[in-house]
Amino acid sequence: MEFMTSLQSGLDDQKPSLFELLSEQQLAGLIPPSLRYLLAVATHRNPRYLLRILNSFDEIYAVLSLLVERHYLQTYGGGFTENFYGLKRERVLHVKGGEVRRAQLGAPSEVRETLKLRDRDVWKNLAVIIALPYVKRKLDEAYDIHASSINLLGPAYRDRERFPQDGTLREKVFWVYKWFLRKVYPSVNAAYYFTLLAFNLAYLFDGSKYHSPWLWLIGTRMRRLNEADARAIAMAAQPKPPPAGGRAGARPGETRSIFSPRTMTETVYPKMLSSLKILLPTSIFALKFLEWWHASDFARQLSRKANEGLELAPPTISGVPQKPSAQKKQGRDTTSEKGASTEKGGAGTSSAAGVSPGPPISATTYLPILTVPPPTPANPSDPESANTTGLCPICASEIQTPTAAQTGYVYCYTCIFKWVDGSHPRQITFMEGGARGGDGAAPGEDSVDASAEGWFEEGGGSREGKWESGKGRDAVTGRRVLGGSGGLRRVMV
Repeated sequence: MEFMTSLQSGLDDQKPSLFELLSEQQLAGLIPPSLRYLLAVATHRNPRYLLRILNSFDEIYAVLSLLVERHYLQTYGGGFTENFYGLKRERVLHVKGGEVRRAQLGAPSEVRETLKLRDRDVWKNLAVIIALPYVKRKLDEAYDIHASSINLLGPAYRDRERFPQDGTLREKVFWVYKWFLRKVYPSVNAAYYFTLLAFNLAYLFDGSKYHSPWLWLIGTRMRRLNEADARAIAMAAQPKPPPAGGRAGARPGETRSIFSPRTMTETVYPKMLSSLKILLPTSIFALKFLEWWHASDFARQLSRKANEGLELAPPTISGVPQKPSAQKKQGRDTTSEKGASTEKGGAGTSSAAGVSPGPPISATTYLPILTVPPPTPANPSDPESANTTGLCPICASEIQTPTAAQTGYVYCYTCIFKWVDGSHPRQITFMEGGARGGDGAAPGEDSVDASAEGWFEEGGGSREGKWESGKGRDAVTGRRVLGGSGGLRRVMV
C-alpha cells in the first residue's frame, strides 16, 4: 500500500505515501510517553532529585525538543523522526500547479536550495511540531480533570460551579476556562480530527499536496530525500579544514579546549545531536530484544541450567530469629524442662537428645506461640499418613464435622473455630497459668500447656505478655490463618 500515492501522482517519486507519514507520526507520538515512563521509574528510586523534573516533564521535553528539532530542520531539512524515515520539509512554490518537474530533473541542487526552509519557515514548523502538540496535550489533561465527569456529578455540582460574581480576576478567568473545556472544547476536538481525516484522504488520492491542515497554513509539504539532499548533508557533515594561517579568527586568549563555548557550539553540540540518529534505532532494537527475552522461554531455560551446578548448603536457622531475651528464656525453659522430664519419667522428651524442639516464635511480638502436638500418623514409617487416625489434634477425640485449615490439618469445627477465635478452654486455661485443660478439657485430653511438648515454664501465674494464645493461628503449626474463622473450610466426607 506504500506505492498507492506514487501511482496516483504519476512521475513524482519524491512524494511520500500517506502510510509513511502516519508511521512517522506514530513513532513521534511514542517518544514522550516512553521517556516519561523511564523518568517515573528512576524517580521511584531517587525522588529527591527527580520528582520536580517529573512534575514538569511536558515543559522540559518541549525545551529539549526545540533544541533537537531546530538542529535537524536546519541541517537535514526535516524533523528528528522524519529524518529517520528519509523525509524532509520544503517550501511550496507559488506557481501554477506548484511543481517544476523539468527543473527537478535538470538541476536538482538549485531546486533544493530554492525550496530549502528559511529561518522564518523553520520557526513556523517548530510551532507545528512542538507548540501544537504541547497545547493539545495540556487541553486533553485539563478536560479529563475538570470536565470529563461533569455529567456524573449531577446538578448539585453545576449549581456550586456558578460564575463567581465577587471573585478575583484569576477565579473568573479559571471559571471561563473550565466553561470552555465543558462546552466548546469537545466540538473543537472533533473538528480537529475530522479536518485531519479530510486532509489525509485528499492526500491519499492525490487531491492535495498537504496531509495536514497545519502544513497547509504555513505553506510547507513533506518530501522524500533525494541524491542532492544526500550530497548536501554529506558535505555539511564533513569537518571544516583548518585555516592556512593557523588559528585565524580566534580571539586573543581564546583556547581550543573541549569545554570552551566556541568548541561546544561548533563541534560538540552538533555531533551530540546528530548521534541521536544512531541512538533511536539502537533503543528500538534494545526494546524489542527485551520484549523477546521476557516473552520467550529461553531466559528461563538459561537460568535453570545455570542453577543446576550450584550446591547450596541447607539452612541452619528456620523460622524467625528470636530476640536475645527470648533465647535466654528458652534456654532456662529447656534446662528446667530436663529436670521436669526426669521427674515425670521422661515424658515429653526426645528419644535422640532428650530435648523437644521449641515452640514457634511470633514474627511481630517475638513471643512463643501455644500449639498442640500434630496428629500421630497411622503408619509411623510413613509421615504422609498424618491425621488419618480420625482424631482431632485439639481435643484428641474423634473428629466431629471435619473442618480443614489453610495448612491442611483437619479439626473438629467447634474446636478450630474457638481456637482461631481465641476462646477455646485450652487456650484460656493455659494463658491463666494452668498446666492442664481443667474443667474445659475434653474427656481423655492430655496436658495442653508447654509441658505437653516439653515447654515447661518455671513458676506459675498468668502467661499474658509471655506467650501468645494462638488466636487467629493454626493450632498445630502456629501459622496465621488468613481471613480468621472465615478462612476455614468444611470437608465433605
